[in-house]
Amino acid sequence: MTRRIVITGMGLITPLGNTRIANWQAIMAGRTGIGPITRFDASPLAAQMAGEVRDFDPYAILEPKEVRHYDRFIHLAMAATSEALADAGLTVFDPGEAERTGVIYGSAMGGLATILEAQATLKSRGARRVSPFLSPGSAINMAAGIISIRWGLKGPNFATVSACSTSAHAIADGFYAIQRGDADVMVTGGSEAVIAEVTVAAFDNAGALSRQRTALASRPFDANRDGFVIAEGGATVILEELAHARARGATIYAELIGVGMAGDAYHITAPDPAGSGAARAMAHSLQAAGVAPEAISYVNAHATSTKSGDASETAAIKSVFGPHAYNLAVSSTKSMTGHLLGAAGAAEAAYTALALYQQILPPTINLQASDPDCDLDYVAQGARAGQIEVALSNSNGFGGANISLAFKRYEG
Repeated sequence: MTRRIVITGMGLITPLGNTRIANWQAIMAGRTGIGPITRFDASPLAAQMAGEVRDFDPYAILEPKEVRHYDRFIHLAMAATSEALADAGLTVFDPGEAERTGVIYGSAMGGLATILEAQATLKSRGARRVSPFLSPGSAINMAAGIISIRWGLKGPNFATVSACSTSAHAIADGFYAIQRGDADVMVTGGSEAVIAEVTVAAFDNAGALSRQRTALASRPFDANRDGFVIAEGGATVILEELAHARARGATIYAELIGVGMAGDAYHITAPDPAGSGAARAMAHSLQAAGVAPEAISYVNAHATSTKSGDASETAAIKSVFGPHAYNLAVSSTKSMTGHLLGAAGAAEAAYTALALYQQILPPTINLQASDPDCDLDYVAQGARAGQIEVALSNSNGFGGANISLAFKRYEG
């Protein structure tokens, strides 16, 4: 018998707010989390906007020594996971439950800031002053490890890394772990904290970042888009086997019914202009879910606000859905959050689940000038009510990684 998997908890800390509720309120209001970079002096750079997490207190979730020893991406992961587990009503695990609960949590770049700090210490103060906590405080898998240790979770425990599709792959692997019977509950997601001068400079020099210096800089599908806006955050999604969730009376936000993955095999950073990999990922997701293209009501697009990426994804949607593409609602919540890199997929999966739960379509803000290559319904006039039964959440990453998650409205 196929084991059904549902979402029973979510935690979000992004430029839109430090809780799930604050995030959803901002999404519904069409508010932006984008502003001028404050972490460092960005005046020498052409790109000067970012999506920073504000008013975040890591001491609320971690001990002082943990704050010192762990990178910010781990701080964000712990905060998002604490909220998600509380939301799911899973704060204490008996030994049997702990062995049936795992953690798959990723990051695209991990503890970059901690590594840079250690390098600076090495150069200025010598090798003896480099912290022995460099590796456990910065390694990408340590978010999963520390989550596991904090809550005593003894099921599958590892990290995913696939650039900007990282946390969507974490959700996919959690889905498969439950489906196989390896676990009943999986803590999945990702976090990112790389708003640093070197990172922004590198993306800027690659021509990937928007050089617009207003809150409108993240403008997916708009004719005047010129690159993505780098952002940070953490997003945790609790996956649970349906019978297990029912037995304890859990709130169920949505059901995860299919996963599709594909590779572009095209370029290290640029997408295939025809969107072939993204199209195959969506097609595989529909096939795995056992639903026809016409059953899809909404697509939460990966769309980052780059010229090539948004046009490629639009082409992919048209390829998969044919004439039905023009009946779909498609939106990019990155217009509000900016691009959370490795945390983006999980954040957008959460927004998609909330859209199904609340029956409200998230908007694409800042879409003012039409682009003939992007001519679908991008929910540009603000959030709107809509009957949504099945939805896709797309994520794509450098190296040609593509993944599409299919979610269904849960009706008991």
